[in-house]
Amino acid sequence: MNSIDTSVDTDTDTHTASAPASGRSAPPLEGLSKVERAKAELCGLDLAPRLAELAAAGWESLDEATLTIRLKWLGIFFRPVTPGRFMVRLRLPNGVIRAEQLELLADAVDRCGEHGSADITTRQNLQLRGLLLEDMPPLLEGMERVGLTSRQSGHDNPRNITGNPLAGLDPEELIDTRPLVAAIQARLLADDGPRNLPRKFNVAVGGAPDSFVLHNDLAFLPAPHPQDPAAPLGFTVMVGGFFSAQRNELAVPLGLWLRADQLPDFTLALLRHYDIHGNRVQRNKSRLMYLVDGLGLVAYRDAVVAAYRELAGASSQAPLPHDGHHLVVRPPRDGLGLQVQKQAGLHWAGLHVPMGRLDAATMVELARLARTYGSGELRLTEAQNVLIVNVPTDRLAALEAEPLLERFRLEPGALQAEAVSCTGSRYCSFALIPTKRTAQAVIDELEKRLELPEAVRSHWTGCPNACGQPYMGQIGLMGAKARQDGQMVEAAKIFLGGRLDHDPQLAELHGKAVPLSELPDVLEGLLVEHFGARRRAAP
Repeated sequence: MNSIDTSVDTDTDTHTASAPASGRSAPPLEGLSKVERAKAELCGLDLAPRLAELAAAGWESLDEATLTIRLKWLGIFFRPVTPGRFMVRLRLPNGVIRAEQLELLADAVDRCGEHGSADITTRQNLQLRGLLLEDMPPLLEGMERVGLTSRQSGHDNPRNITGNPLAGLDPEELIDTRPLVAAIQARLLADDGPRNLPRKFNVAVGGAPDSFVLHNDLAFLPAPHPQDPAAPLGFTVMVGGFFSAQRNELAVPLGLWLRADQLPDFTLALLRHYDIHGNRVQRNKSRLMYLVDGLGLVAYRDAVVAAYRELAGASSQAPLPHDGHHLVVRPPRDGLGLQVQKQAGLHWAGLHVPMGRLDAATMVELARLARTYGSGELRLTEAQNVLIVNVPTDRLAALEAEPLLERFRLEPGALQAEAVSCTGSRYCSFALIPTKRTAQAVIDELEKRLELPEAVRSHWTGCPNACGQPYMGQIGLMGAKARQDGQMVEAAKIFLGGRLDHDPQLAELHGKAVPLSELPDVLEGLLVEHFGARRRAAP
């Protein structure tokens, strides 16, 4: 295979040619970085008609750029730690999935035998693991039949768009985010949408007082009209949030207010500007916040407004100036337990999925429960849990008695409830520790030792790339190495103080990396000192 560098922090070429956007001719290949050259030579979307042919030839026949970069435009991920076994990442806008869709995905996982599993992600999404390349053509065709897609779910593309997981059900919601998220996705995945961004791009729409979305590159938060208090709510625009091995930022106010119907075109216009002006030379400085910093906030805002007016038409209403005030003021609810919906006589059941990991049989069972007790619809949350929605009052007792709820509890422990984890070293070559297994074992041990007055949100990630969002946790843990008895061992760095309320704050590093064998003792002390935990009496 040809050698193509796809690591996280590469590329030092000095030429600044940008890759093609819709309607623009491709730049010359000379001077482009290796990753940008691979993308410019062939767009991954163009592989779709050839997928069956590629699968028949076998994954080992693929050049490295196709295997490790271009297939991600179709949502297909080669995993170096499980060669020959691939991951498929879905697009589930707003985290909504129907029972028949989940059953189709469960069948794909089941065909993988012991290799198959699925993970709920921190973007209200699903990743299927253990699939063979020859599984892909029939799976993608089946997904299309039931209204699912994995298009552009990886690499330098706009990722799954998130929204309030309780949208349409929530007695506290300000705006139903589902139609807005769907409209943005449709705009971005259209033929004239972005096909090759400088880096990945996260978009989110808040719809409730606890919709924390400031870790996204582009976030829309519900806000009153800046000039007419009686007008319908719109959105203030926040830009630049991201986590990486080099830098971590929360999104900042752009100083604009939009009507709900302006969100799709504004998102596309902003991404087209990013496509043209984002850094394609240094991948570790190519996220949106670097562009905002480089231009300055005012100049960046003016440029994006101009791009929007060009796209929407000169007669369209321009975004209004705004001070950034918004109506998101509380940390996110976990959504677990039996909760009353805004619709009279209906409830949602929030089930805790330990570390977000599912197997095929469990996926089938969740689909059955959703169809038997609710409306056949499920919601996925950024805390990697699942909600069964539209459950009538007279079915609650029977649902509570279902055997699956002994594992996927309605009321998990205070540490278990909001524990989030990346996939870890089992499937990721960057991860330094097995995060899901470690997190589960440590939390089980701590809940045996301690009583806590309220839930504590923990985020576990396997490496500095921060896919598990450790900076958002009240406690964050990051895979590392440490010396113990003269040997280098698996360890975790601890971060404390993440706050997701009206005055958000990222967690900060607390001390040195701790060997995993010592982690329960260290965390026990921190939970007692900082979170009011009490040690249980010895049995």
